[in-house]
Amino acid sequence: MSGPSDSAGALMAVLPLSSADPVADRRADFAEGLAARGDISAAIDVLSGALERVPGWAAGWYRLGEYHEQAGRMAEAREAWGRTLVLDPSDPFGAGLKLELGAGGPGAESMPPAFVELLFDQYAPQFESSLLDRLEYRAPAILMEALERHGFAAAGRALDLGCGTGLMGEVLRPRCGWLAGYDISSGMLAAAAAKDLYDVLEKRDIARMELGPERFELIIAADVFAYIGALEQVIGWCAVSLSPGGWLAFTTEAGEAPVALRESRRFAHSRAYLEGLLAEAGFAGVAVEACVVRKDRGEDVASWCVTASAPPARPLTSSGDALEAMA
Repeated sequence: MSGPSDSAGALMAVLPLSSADPVADRRADFAEGLAARGDISAAIDVLSGALERVPGWAAGWYRLGEYHEQAGRMAEAREAWGRTLVLDPSDPFGAGLKLELGAGGPGAESMPPAFVELLFDQYAPQFESSLLDRLEYRAPAILMEALERHGFAAAGRALDLGCGTGLMGEVLRPRCGWLAGYDISSGMLAAAAAKDLYDVLEKRDIARMELGPERFELIIAADVFAYIGALEQVIGWCAVSLSPGGWLAFTTEAGEAPVALRESRRFAHSRAYLEGLLAEAGFAGVAVEACVVRKDRGEDVASWCVTASAPPARPLTSSGDALEAMA
């Protein structure tokens, strides 16, 4: 579920979210045109006028905050984003992340599920063209090459965690007997279903999964953990959901701090954090290797390719046990 982060800030530019007032919507469209031409001050004035008509329009306040941010008016931007959160506490636009970034502290360690779902539902129609043509996305090939280099051959049951439109599934399908895909975005799941690669596709918030009876010989997450942040819960879930001797493989962005929220509103993780977390969860043969999974604004994004194997037998019987073991 890799996302095109170099344009993730302007959600309304991807799929305008109506205010239910045609006049306000037309003004917002006009403001978008002004902003595209670089006249941010005029865009602020026009969108502010639209919001006088529809003061309860959360998407409009979020976009106004972005305009203020572009104009360097951070106090006004924070005020607009704060208004967005009051109007819609589920935060589908990621206003809280913007406020965290502007506060200058370490930032949040998780993303609002509504934000991740909306982001990927909106990007689904042009998702693959953005990743492959513009961002030079290579996570599926990098992960499979790493797995094979460390001894993986094939899996009876595999899980594509955060499967998106099925780019990882295209690589996995010839190497597994049964393939499931989980994703939070209905739009992404619909695109994946059209490829007829998966035996099971389910809508799940992978950052907050509960343990079920399913067991897998391979769990793979291609450029997904950059949207989760703190990984203790999902790694604990993977540790318990793998069959003895099974494989875990994932990519994430590389950073110096254990967990850091970046301006792209994606998370980066340090090598030490990943190695320590996997060791505490009982994984063996942990390999954290430098790679470049994608580009952002034309620049390579330094990333980690991580592979690890579950031990032949583990005493853990629940995800809660795994999390307790890592405490």
